[in-house]
Amino acid sequence: MRKWLFIAGSVVVSGLLLYLTLRDVPLNLVWETIQRTNIFWVLVSFLTVGGALFTRGVRWRIMLSNRITTRTGFYIFSVTMLVNQLPLRAGEVVRILLATRYEVPVMTSAASVIVERLIDVVTVVVMIAIATTQIPDVPDTVSRTAAIFGGLALVSFAVLIGFAARPALGHKLAVWLERVLPFLQRFRLQHQVDAVLAGLKPLTNLRVFAGTILWTVIAWGFSLATFMALERAIDLQGVNYLIYAMLAVGLAALGVAIPLTLASIGPFQGAVVVAGAMLGVNNVDAAALGILFHGVTLLAYAVFGVISVLGLGMSFQEVFNQALGGKRAAATVTEEP
Repeated sequence: MRKWLFIAGSVVVSGLLLYLTLRDVPLNLVWETIQRTNIFWVLVSFLTVGGALFTRGVRWRIMLSNRITTRTGFYIFSVTMLVNQLPLRAGEVVRILLATRYEVPVMTSAASVIVERLIDVVTVVVMIAIATTQIPDVPDTVSRTAAIFGGLALVSFAVLIGFAARPALGHKLAVWLERVLPFLQRFRLQHQVDAVLAGLKPLTNLRVFAGTILWTVIAWGFSLATFMALERAIDLQGVNYLIYAMLAVGLAALGVAIPLTLASIGPFQGAVVVAGAMLGVNNVDAAALGILFHGVTLLAYAVFGVISVLGLGMSFQEVFNQALGGKRAAATVTEEP
């Protein structure tokens, strides 16, 4: 019953957010803009989504110390993103369980997923900060604040890497915080800190760190290229393509974090429209871009996800069984002290 309530809630929230985003936009003009899109650049954007999936698979392989092959990393990551479009968003659970097929311990893959998200959050914050400082009409206080947040994100990540090199210090800090602030014990702070530091441990190796950062930059470069290809597809005028891409993709990535939505419908389009408004893009072009960006992304996830399921030699029933039934079991394992 709870599962169906969650699904129903996801549909309602997505519908509401999409309505709020498009309520003042003439949809007939949006449709006309979409009909005029250059198919070549739409195809390019589709391929760059595939490039983003592939490079994120390579990054994950490096974070797992090459316990899986590049092809396996690509396949599993693509399946992850396909399953994440379902209301329960159990893609990461499926990824952790699939990794066990290749003798990757659950705790190792779970820690890698946590660290991967941490790296992406830092990247997104820095990306938004850079884009914000390049917007002419943004007040200086906003630009400075964005730059400060970007700098703090980088410093915080560096501090975490330092603790990963000396995990005993991080554990002692968590113990001290739980003693000073007892309510943190309910969140099992010590366990959470230990898990994050364990996941970061491979990054204390210079070669692994350099590889992870390099492929992170390449992966997000593909994501930006997807948006920029679609900007060209609708022949968007009067805006810096890269700055718009950094702002829209960054905000969309944060919007995806909203759990109660169906395939991120609503937050995705809203992010592109908000970013466009900040740069003076008319709401018709921004709405068309938001719909195209999300549509191409979902189509690519579906195509590459299906290819990857077949490449792993699995049936779709197996994948969905793991998505629906494996979440509780994986959570229990990863929460053990």
